[in-house]
Amino acid sequence: MKRYIWLLMSITFSIILLTGCNKYPLPEERFEGFIQDWENQDFGKVYDQFSADVKETVKKDEFVDRFSKIYKDINVNDLKVNFQKPEEELKPNEEGEVTFSYDVSMATIAGPVEFKENTTLVLEEKDDEKKWTIKWQPAMFFPEMEEGDGIGISVTSPIRGEILDRNGVKLAENGLVYEIGLVPQDLGENKVATIATVAELLKLTPEFIEKQLNASWVKPDYFVPIKSLSLQDQELVTEVTQLNGVLSKKVDSRVYPFKEATAHLIGYIGNVTAEDLKTLEEKGYSANDVVGKKGLEMVLEDRLKGERGAKVYIKKANDKGEVTLAEKAAKDGETIKLVIDIDVQLTAYDQLQGNAGAAAAIHPLTGETLALVSSPSFDPNAFVLGISSEEWNRLNEDPLKPLINRFGSTYAPGSAFKPITAGIALENQVISPETSIDIKGKQWQKESSWGGYSITRVSDPGKPVNLRDALVYSDNIYFAQAALGLGGELFESELSKYGFGEPFPFEYPLYESKVSNEGLKTEILTADTGYGQGQLEMSPVHLAIAFTPILNSGNLIKPRLILDGSEAEVWKEKVISPDNAQIILDDLVQVVEAPNGTAQDAKIEGIQIAGKTGTAELKATKEEDGKENGLFVAVNTVNPSLLVAMLIEDVNNGSHDVTPKVKAVFESVLK
Repeated sequence: MKRYIWLLMSITFSIILLTGCNKYPLPEERFEGFIQDWENQDFGKVYDQFSADVKETVKKDEFVDRFSKIYKDINVNDLKVNFQKPEEELKPNEEGEVTFSYDVSMATIAGPVEFKENTTLVLEEKDDEKKWTIKWQPAMFFPEMEEGDGIGISVTSPIRGEILDRNGVKLAENGLVYEIGLVPQDLGENKVATIATVAELLKLTPEFIEKQLNASWVKPDYFVPIKSLSLQDQELVTEVTQLNGVLSKKVDSRVYPFKEATAHLIGYIGNVTAEDLKTLEEKGYSANDVVGKKGLEMVLEDRLKGERGAKVYIKKANDKGEVTLAEKAAKDGETIKLVIDIDVQLTAYDQLQGNAGAAAAIHPLTGETLALVSSPSFDPNAFVLGISSEEWNRLNEDPLKPLINRFGSTYAPGSAFKPITAGIALENQVISPETSIDIKGKQWQKESSWGGYSITRVSDPGKPVNLRDALVYSDNIYFAQAALGLGGELFESELSKYGFGEPFPFEYPLYESKVSNEGLKTEILTADTGYGQGQLEMSPVHLAIAFTPILNSGNLIKPRLILDGSEAEVWKEKVISPDNAQIILDDLVQVVEAPNGTAQDAKIEGIQIAGKTGTAELKATKEEDGKENGLFVAVNTVNPSLLVAMLIEDVNNGSHDVTPKVKAVFESVLK
């Protein structure tokens, strides 16, 4: 019995002894925990697991700061450390050490880094506690890295893609500008006077120039940039560089050769701001980058900007060379060709002659956008070169608002909308080509419940008016009655076939066209909508596209801006029947050809034009003397190749201020 008790006590003691000996984790378990902290980039916890000899030479704060910064600078992510546990328990060597091998992979700013490395763990005892610790060395984090080495990064900027018209003409190009600068030591005794003269010539302030000269990096013999000028400013460059200490040099820059004529379409680039970085930093942008600010430069930013190249390398101590860890070549931005024809663009812009307005020219069969013009405009080069506060204030305070993009805005289309009402009424058999109304006088109201409100037409033809007459004379009463015959609910539903109430399918974002604020719920609003007034609004681009069914057997063509080799697309099929499309087209020819047609002054010898004029009244009440916008939409009918929608704000003679300008575009392009 005593022997049994003694044996039981021996076994119990052995178990306690073994448990005490193994209360610390196994080395592989310790290394797994180290790996987890490493992958989480928790360098404080990583350091805490280092061996005592490492901690004697490497200070915690320095280690944490150094590698936190390195990993952030080279953008380490997706860090994976692959460690295979040994199948059998490893026996420590004479120094009480075990060695494991592992694989490391990480993504960096310059691409993936992958390597294989070994680590050594040592069993240490402190305060009667034993634990395995890591005998860390720099090569564990980066291959071939030794104490004293650093990590270097070199970045290569891509070349921004250019924007071309359909014929390869550059609309946004990577060109050259003059950079004007001062060399402090060469300004001479008359430094103050020289700075004052430079400031006056370059439209700067002496205080601004002094601030640049007093920057912390400036030395007496340095070239200090103060202003960029276009190559076209050669005379000014020559004048300012005659002064002591003033030099110029040519530097790379974004250039917009057609200036105001393409400003709203192409836009411009600018330096990334602190506000921009809130959203762009995660895309790899830095404060030294540029980004599209307006127009297609902004819309197509992701395609134009390219991808930055980078190299991450180990800088060996004592200038003993470098070891490349990862390298990625820069990828230049995409050069994008538009379907825009710069000749059409320039012609349309010139015809607007600085009036507040817009023009959209498309190919009626393909939907290709040949011109998108907004007037008045601004020189986008000024924003790239550095716009002065004086010029910025001038643009912002101009009553004609040159910074507004009018071809992307929406307007009441006025009578230019009547062919759409006609098509819908024909399709729903509310009218036929022969349907006529016989209204005496210039005003009409459906019933007395309309109170003092009535529909007014331009003139009383003195005879019954059929569909052709209504388009030729632009009779508001006819189309008001057609809309009432449809009813508000059906009319609005049918307008959805023309793309109302949905985003416009275009590479350039435009404001969405609308039929009304809350639906055509009243007869007066429905009647007014029939002739393009009420609350109806559409962009000049949408207005142009809305005319394509009469030239495409009833199909509404999808607009296109990017020339990518794709075929023409139908946006909405069979908006109207081919027969009804032909009826409307023939009638619109008479709007131009007939002696009493509202667009008779747009007639061109040898070119058959179909079109519709419009005058949209802008006033809150019927009694108010409001402003008027003039519109004209026209297309050539034999081998159709040009459809132009033009709008001019605040006209004096209605659509007659617009028709000669559209005529000039056709004459310039087609003759």
